Amino acid sequence: MYLDTSYIAKFYFNEPESPRVRELVRTADTIHSSLWALAEFHGVIHRRLREGSLAPSDALELSSRFFEHVREGLWKLIPVPEALLRRTSVLIVSAPPDLFMRTADAVHLATAYETGERDVWTNDRHMLASASYFGLTGRSV
Repeated sequence: MYLDTSYIAKFYFNEPESPRVRELVRTADTIHSSLWALAEFHGVIHRRLREGSLAPSDALELSSRFFEHVREGLWKLIPVPEALLRRTSVLIVSAPPDLFMRTADAVHLATAYETGERDVWTNDRHMLASASYFGLTGRSV
């Protein structure tokens, strides 16, 4: 199973879809994501700090818990080598002009495809719309 960073974040934060995402995580054998999620998750933490919805002590706690889960293997973060970025770049430049695609989404989608996943779980509407271009099925709880 491949989760993008938005679903990893829903595992840690209480949001409307969080209980269903947590259940999805509990039922999965292996959960893949891009190593890109390491920085992206901390971007989510920083945004919540900036917005005032997360205290600094809670931010440190969540960051520590996330790193612990990575070490324990809950999240199998797939490296982002130069070859993957080159393939992603070719796909981006070749994409139809009307396809709204962000770089981070493209890296996640290319990583999911490269790991052999055929579904990618996210609630990001742009990523869901771009999934088929990468040969994947976008899924959401």
